[in-house]
Amino acid sequence: MIPFNRLGWFFKHFGPSGYPSKAVEGLCDFLRPVANNAALLDLGAGTGVLSEFAYACRDDLQYSSLDPAEGMLRYAPAYIRTHKARAEALPFEEASFEVVLIGEALHHFQEPEKALAEIVRVLTRQGRLFIYEFDPGTFLGRSICFAEKIAGEPGHFYTPAVLKEMLEKHGFSVHVNRHGWRYTVHAQLK
Repeated sequence: MIPFNRLGWFFKHFGPSGYPSKAVEGLCDFLRPVANNAALLDLGAGTGVLSEFAYACRDDLQYSSLDPAEGMLRYAPAYIRTHKARAEALPFEEASFEVVLIGEALHHFQEPEKALAEIVRVLTRQGRLFIYEFDPGTFLGRSICFAEKIAGEPGHFYTPAVLKEMLEKHGFSVHVNRHGWRYTVHAQLK
């Protein structure tokens, strides 16, 4: 297993470089129609890198982050309420968030289908979901998948088409944007 509890400093300083500018611009576009003061949950947030990108576009939202590694959460910015927990058992009431973000984390979830059901539970009607992931259908994506499995990680990597189908089964309308060997998903509950 990757010792995320000990890697907070590294991810805080080097994590942002893993996001292409088009993906960040896409996140800002995704957040544009969200109501003022809406509640946002960054799931598998690590140090809050994806929330920081979101905050640069929308500083009016109410930010929460969740990660099982306390050593990552301690590096989150002060404007983010942090929660130590797993995606498969979210410690929130139904319909608590208008937006959920997942950046480079879905493949680390132990039970992705259970996590998706939890996301649906905590999202409001017509809630929005943004996912940034590696595409295992590309050479670099396959390389990352292989390395993570060697490191003992769950390695639940999905091609854009497979993840789109999974999300549609959970009641989302889905749009995929490709960024080379990475991709983003803009989804909304129907």
